[in-house]
Amino acid sequence: MKSGHELVSSRKAPTGGLRRVVLLTGQLRVGGTEKQIHLLATGLARSGVEVDVVTLHSGGLYGDALERAGISVHNAGFTALSAGITALPHNLLAAARLVRTVRRLRPDVLHAFLYHAYVIGAPLAWLARVPVIVAGRRSLSVFKRLRYGSRPLERLAARLTRHVVANAVAVAEDARKVEGLAREKISVIYNGLPESAFMPAAPASISTDLPVVCCVANLMTYKGHRFLVEAVALLAARGRPCTLVLAGEGPERDVLVPQAAALGVDLRLLGLRRDVEALLHRASVVVLPSLHEGMSNAVMEAMAAGRPIVATAVGGTCELLRGRGLLVPPRGPGELADALERVLDDPRLGASLGGAARAWALDNLRVDSMIDRHLELYGRLLEERCAR
Repeated sequence: MKSGHELVSSRKAPTGGLRRVVLLTGQLRVGGTEKQIHLLATGLARSGVEVDVVTLHSGGLYGDALERAGISVHNAGFTALSAGITALPHNLLAAARLVRTVRRLRPDVLHAFLYHAYVIGAPLAWLARVPVIVAGRRSLSVFKRLRYGSRPLERLAARLTRHVVANAVAVAEDARKVEGLAREKISVIYNGLPESAFMPAAPASISTDLPVVCCVANLMTYKGHRFLVEAVALLAARGRPCTLVLAGEGPERDVLVPQAAALGVDLRLLGLRRDVEALLHRASVVVLPSLHEGMSNAVMEAMAAGRPIVATAVGGTCELLRGRGLLVPPRGPGELADALERVLDDPRLGASLGGAARAWALDNLRVDSMIDRHLELYGRLLEERCAR
């Protein structure tokens, strides 16, 4: 698949002298990017590359998993600016600590993920004389603007960065237009799925006689759960009641519970779950109603499981599901209800969409392809650096 941006080849490639890689992120709690860092780190290590993961401020579930896999995790110890007058001196010490750690590790490549990691990491990696600095782009600019405001720091970091990796063509195109990145400076490497995501799983036990509509996403406003609850209420009004299952945690829980009660929706809030494959195989249809999105791991996992998917046409979701799922506008409970009803009323349509999604995922979203693409990119960038 090609756009104006380079989509790195999936062929197996030598590492081109690549010895050590440092992956830099804010924290390693449960999340899509954190899962991808775990998959990338362990995959690079299996390929013979020495890997260290550095966090800005905290570890978490995936940090523990990396340590168990024999990959060292280092914490720089940054703190939030909201900590008060002690935050600045504390963070200056953390910055110095990060530079010392990177100098000691002497990586060939430092790959920073997410906004704070590459905004902080790029200049500090430059001070640490890292040969190749790579930055990730994993969300659209609208999301970053809402959370982080203006972009001067991002533009400065981009000048110090050798290359940018986006996890979707839509994310790459957005970064090119908004940040002014040159096409040759940005590549697209899709997220990867472990082989377990493609394996059959026993359906999770959910006590209901109704069709199950399942959404796996943190309970955040931008994930659009409120519109999904409205859509399920509309289905019930049409004589098509469903059980709505939400897997995830977040501040929207306090909004969704009274909303569902007021609308008479059978809502099951499951919290954080580690048996996502089982939940997907229990679902009649999987849905992601996000208002904006980069590249959704939840949609990818549903594709690998061969489930029919209804999602909003935002960000990278479009390239995942075009012709392989039903896409609807964001913030539209009516359109969302219509698409859910189509799938629930036509099992053959659901089976066709799920089969096409799974076939595409098998060809494009395997974790080994993601690892090979990073290896090839890192090796090429390092060779170009050494040739200068």
